[in-house]
Amino acid sequence: MSRIMKKKSMKYEIIFSGFGGQGVLFVGNLIALAGMYQGFNVSFLPVYGPEMRGGTCHCTVLLSDKEIASPLVYEPGYLVIFNLPSFLKFIPRLKRGGLALVNKDLVKVEEIEHYETLCANKKILWLPLNTWAEAIGMPLALNLCALGALNKLLGLFPEEILIKALREMLGKEKLPLLEANLKAYRKGFEEVEAYESSLTKS
Repeated sequence: MSRIMKKKSMKYEIIFSGFGGQGVLFVGNLIALAGMYQGFNVSFLPVYGPEMRGGTCHCTVLLSDKEIASPLVYEPGYLVIFNLPSFLKFIPRLKRGGLALVNKDLVKVEEIEHYETLCANKKILWLPLNTWAEAIGMPLALNLCALGALNKLLGLFPEEILIKALREMLGKEKLPLLEANLKAYRKGFEEVEAYESSLTKS
């Protein structure tokens, strides 16, 4: 009797979180749009308001090759964390074996109580997002640096798809910012690429 191998479905559940002004909703919307152009079914669920009171601002993005039944995600497989309040809020929800990209410029391990317990069975990749953004003269573009890092790790879409989505997000008035945003995206992508290369050589 022959065995029928079912193709494993692809589904990415990602939460982006940080302070208002860190471009959380922009990057979430951007990756959803790029995912749509890549052929994924997508969902983008932003949360407005808390950033005005100094709390966390976050959004949930789902990318799937199957129909998405609900935009709500309680245990995401991926987190992109820009600040300490976001880390404390969402790390407990990260699923077992899930991956969190964390901005180590604003999240310090020594400031986190019970860190080992909190992060048990979870993968944490510490990235100096503010440092990267400042290194290219764009201190507010840490969100695009984070997207570059995430896409290098997951391989969600090629750069030409990102450019198409970014053009639409920026519109005609902000189109002159395209190259600057791409520079930040490439910075994150290349830094993680270099990091992965160093691991294979060691």
